[in-house]
Amino acid sequence: MSSTSQVTTFLDLYTDLQNRVRVTTGQSATVTQAKRYINIALQDIHLGFDYKLPWCERQTTLLTQAQYTTGTVSIAAGSTTLTGVSTAWNTTNSYGVANMRAGGKVAIAGTTDVYRVSSVASDTSATLATRYVASSDASSVEYRYFEDEYALATDFLRPVDLHSFSADWDIPIISRTEFRKHYGYRQVVGKPSVACLVDAGFNGTTTPVRKIQFYPIPDAVYVIPYDYITNAVGVSPAGVNLTSLSDDTDEPIVPLRYRHAIIYGALYHWYRDKRDDTRSQEVKAEYVDIVQRIVGDHDIGTHNKAQIQPSGGYWANARRPYSRQASMVRDLNGEFDRFRR
Repeated sequence: MSSTSQVTTFLDLYTDLQNRVRVTTGQSATVTQAKRYINIALQDIHLGFDYKLPWCERQTTLLTQAQYTTGTVSIAAGSTTLTGVSTAWNTTNSYGVANMRAGGKVAIAGTTDVYRVSSVASDTSATLATRYVASSDASSVEYRYFEDEYALATDFLRPVDLHSFSADWDIPIISRTEFRKHYGYRQVVGKPSVACLVDAGFNGTTTPVRKIQFYPIPDAVYVIPYDYITNAVGVSPAGVNLTSLSDDTDEPIVPLRYRHAIIYGALYHWYRDKRDDTRSQEVKAEYVDIVQRIVGDHDIGTHNKAQIQPSGGYWANARRPYSRQASMVRDLNGEFDRFRR
């Protein structure tokens, strides 16, 4: 990087930080500390503001699965081995998805008990996560495989709109408690109309697996678009998402014109932790001012609090509900107040 240009890469950022605090560059311990403060500051910029920063938003789609009921199954009481006849569980459908997958759910012999699928070995063999509970073995009985939980984008942090999963489909998000309370019955199928976010463990990594659960259970293959906030704060030269910067050539997802703000955030932490003097508060004030201006650049349409704005002649007639002009029914989209003479 030229000494006169904007900081761009991770190397630029932590080198500039060292220069500003007037320490010798190239020393291993100092470089490590500078890198840590840069990454902390990068996270700070997004903390609480990511929903207002357009570079954090991503768009993708989710593909649901129709129920699969082809063939019959057998399973012994107390067993976890599910055996199928005339089934094609491990075969992919027209959309490139196997007819049965780990994490899906099975109801056996028309009962309301639901078992989660742990693994699928072949077209005719699957393993359940828990033992089959029944007074006798099930032999050549009907079954119902379905999926009401779906994996989200690998870099999913949270929805852009905390109240809606898909604006296109008008699918609201409710709390897990409310979802379990009102939509725990897993027999209803249809077009998804409500959802909740669920945490599905870690799946062998330190990154939590987040899924979306729908009600009703999807009755067909649907393509559901959704917007979300990414957990990536950086990107490699190859375009790989990063949750922190590590290589010298890595870059933050923050647009180039704003990247100097990261330096001020790192300076605050450096002065507070290593110098403990008034400079920490001075640089913090400057950092806060820069971040507020960044947010202001993109906070379009949200400077005023939300208000109900009556349209047309509604307001005038509401003020004079018994006048001649208000003799007609006043109704906005069938969802607002009505005024009758």
